[in-house]
Amino acid sequence: MNIRIVFSDIDGTLINSERTLSKRTIDIFKSIKDHIPIVLISARMPKAMRHLQKVGGIEDQPIIAYNGGLVIVNNKVVHSTEIPNDISSIITQFDPNIHFSLYHNDDWYIPKKDYWALREINNTKVNATVLSNPEVLSLWNKSNIGAHKIMCMGNIDDIDRLAAFLKKDYQDKLHIYRSKSTYIEISPKEISKKTAVIYLLDNLYSSIPLSEVAAFGDNYNDMEMLSNVGFGVAVANAKKEVKQVAKYHTESGTEDGVALFLERHI
Repeated sequence: MNIRIVFSDIDGTLINSERTLSKRTIDIFKSIKDHIPIVLISARMPKAMRHLQKVGGIEDQPIIAYNGGLVIVNNKVVHSTEIPNDISSIITQFDPNIHFSLYHNDDWYIPKKDYWALREINNTKVNATVLSNPEVLSLWNKSNIGAHKIMCMGNIDDIDRLAAFLKKDYQDKLHIYRSKSTYIEISPKEISKKTAVIYLLDNLYSSIPLSEVAAFGDNYNDMEMLSNVGFGVAVANAKKEVKQVAKYHTESGTEDGVALFLERHI
């Protein structure tokens, strides 16, 4: 296999049961990073990815955050796509029982430190700023910025209703990603992990074609990326639809699937 660059999802794909990189993953990253770029690509915010870069010894590599909504190279934003604030305002007023987190670059705003916020803080090892959704959007309006992502969390019935509303009114404007039965992640329609991969190839790695890209994933937001690169790899715990579009398969994320594939094929 002529793999010249690696893109890897994080949650469910790369990290182990302790939610960090295993020694095996760190070792393979360190052995190839000087001649094969390793790019983390995730729905996470940059701050929730940098500690993994540090552990893996790939701090000098680009980051693709928010499912492609934010691309960072050498600690500088080189590409950014945001949700218009008028749309964010409508969505965050849908139901007071739903927790709406608002994200822009490394800023994460929560209306209160409830069960949902504390759960995400534990999972991502990142702290959030407590500020109401209207206050955040007012600040952003003054700065001419918007949300890279809206995270919606609540009980299944409430999230079902929100999903139906979003599908009816915003399917042509937003990616509406049901990452769990109690979660919806919202991002701009015009971006995806695939568009971000192509952006980096066009602007930073122009000698590398899609056919020489390896990408790893497990969930629905990885499907377009995996089906378009030369070496799209699904981990064993991936959704069945993801496995169907992936050209290759490897062990599960908690069984070092990414590292094992790289060891075998690089």
